[in-house]
Amino acid sequence: MKKIQTLGQTLIVAALLLTGTAGRSQDGVSKTGIVIGQSLALTGPGSSLAQPFHQGAKLYFDSVNAAGGINGRKIELVTLDDLGNPANTAANTKKLLEQGVLSLFGFYGSPQVTAAYPLIKDGDVLLFAPMAAADEFRGALYGNVYSLRPGYSEEAAAITKHAATLGARKLAILHASDGESMAALDSAQRTMTSLGANLVANAAFASGSLAGSVDKALAERPESVLVISDAAGAANAVRDLRTKGFRGPIYGFSNTGESLLAEGLGKAGAGVVVARVVPKSDSSKVALVRELQTDAAAAKLGKPNVYMLEGYIAARVYTEALRRTGKDVTRAKLRKAIDAMDDVSVGGFRVHFLDDRVGSRLVELGLIDSQGRVRE
Repeated sequence: MKKIQTLGQTLIVAALLLTGTAGRSQDGVSKTGIVIGQSLALTGPGSSLAQPFHQGAKLYFDSVNAAGGINGRKIELVTLDDLGNPANTAANTKKLLEQGVLSLFGFYGSPQVTAAYPLIKDGDVLLFAPMAAADEFRGALYGNVYSLRPGYSEEAAAITKHAATLGARKLAILHASDGESMAALDSAQRTMTSLGANLVANAAFASGSLAGSVDKALAERPESVLVISDAAGAANAVRDLRTKGFRGPIYGFSNTGESLLAEGLGKAGAGVVVARVVPKSDSSKVALVRELQTDAAAAKLGKPNVYMLEGYIAARVYTEALRRTGKDVTRAKLRKAIDAMDDVSVGGFRVHFLDDRVGSRLVELGLIDSQGRVRE
């Protein structure tokens, strides 16, 4: 994956943008531009997923700007690197709000969104399309968060139903202990047991403890295993499970890193099933995916993955909302335009925000085959 820019370059650009607010209204809209703010991990923990998400979003916004923008206004995405640290996310959010952005866009990580939300809770600034799947963001307590992906509970439901079709009801969970993994674990435990899964083992692993956690899980003779971790941790768990003779289905949530896990495991990934919340990134069936592939090739970004696609989709849906807002763009009108999106096709991807702050409930399962490739 081509690196976007170094941390130093990012901070320099951000500093220039944060000081260049002359002539810009407090809600991030001027005669020539619309400013939106983003904080995510361009470096550090989570960057392997957050960075391609940012690339996909910027790729689409750049294409819009090259065609003249929205009613003559260019979309300016101000991105600050939080290094995967929630405290940095909160500090970055404060800077962006002080600058006067129209909205926040595309943050990465459930702990990061939790840290930033108090700063917008009582105002009119919304956070659109965070790459964060904790279920609570879809509830009443987070009324200024508009998600474009379903929560972990819906991913857990899809995995549970798939395992049931294989007759695998005895489930073990192996999980990391970072904030994102713990949010996913909470949803998995509640959802899977409510749907009839028999949770026979729940083992945390940290540095140096993986082998013991795998042994603990396998001692309960599970029929399927859910691994909750980033791609690196999940790959180690899968290898240990297979080495110790487990031949049942192994599952991962969308934050496990579908394509990253497949690349890391190769042939050892055969039989691993990973949830994704966007179409397959190399599918020729969806117009939007084909457009991303063309744009990514022109920008020499390499082969798109599902995280780049998610960012590309988020930017396209946001741009569509801006178009529906009209020439007089305000925060209130932007929210109204999003709220009115009723089963809208965006390049073949369906979006529905009417009476719901979750624009898509799509969950698909990708199977890693014996060649280390992801299949439908």
